[in-house]
Amino acid sequence: MTQALHVDTDMLEVEHDDRILTIRLNRPEALNSFRPEMLTGIAELAEAAVGRDDVGVIVIEGAGRAFSAGVDLRVLQGIDPKAGKIGDIFDAPARRAYLALRNVDVPVIAKVHGACFTGALEIALHCDFIFTTDDAKFGDTHTKFGLRPTWGMSQTLAQAVGVRRAKELSFAARIFRGPEAVSMGLANDSVEDKDALDALVAERAGAIAGNSRAAVSAMKALYGLAQEGHSMDEGLERELALEFPEITDTAERLSKF
Repeated sequence: MTQALHVDTDMLEVEHDDRILTIRLNRPEALNSFRPEMLTGIAELAEAAVGRDDVGVIVIEGAGRAFSAGVDLRVLQGIDPKAGKIGDIFDAPARRAYLALRNVDVPVIAKVHGACFTGALEIALHCDFIFTTDDAKFGDTHTKFGLRPTWGMSQTLAQAVGVRRAKELSFAARIFRGPEAVSMGLANDSVEDKDALDALVAERAGAIAGNSRAAVSAMKALYGLAQEGHSMDEGLERELALEFPEITDTAERLSKF
């Protein structure tokens, strides 16, 4: 019997139905601000999902009024950040979490409503998709607090929106909402409210989970290849050369066409 997916903290809730694994940040009284245990839990769940036929997509969302306000600054009380780094108390579990999200062999959806600031935005940007609401607020506030990114903001934000726009957002710590996130290329889609977001993500996640897991996994790997900075010629050669022997359901699926 396949072991149930779970995590040893009540700061995360886990739902697993119809090949959709939902990880819900569960500190609504603190706008789901991150504590190290939450990042470790996200990593553990994503790592455990690798290779599981009963997981076709992962959704990360927030309970209550927000996705996440970012790092819980109360954890940093008494800590003297050096050279703008908050230190391994957060950086080590955050690195494990974002690498797990990038490396898990199924797509990851960030389902964003309310606030999505700084560390939360960094985690969302490591996901494969961001779906959001029109009134959601995004922002990179590192410079506001005399910090520098260590969870990938300078790389992922620049890749999502372009270097010039990323510099503007980060240097000014400018807050922007869902529709602008879409227009910049940071988010895939923005809808009117949370109910509409629930429906949209359920539809997108269901569509992914209903497709060939192995083929979707191959697509994630191949699009990852496109992010490695190869020339077009080299990228085309590498795409052709990569093999995915785990795709074994082609004939069955074609027979149903």
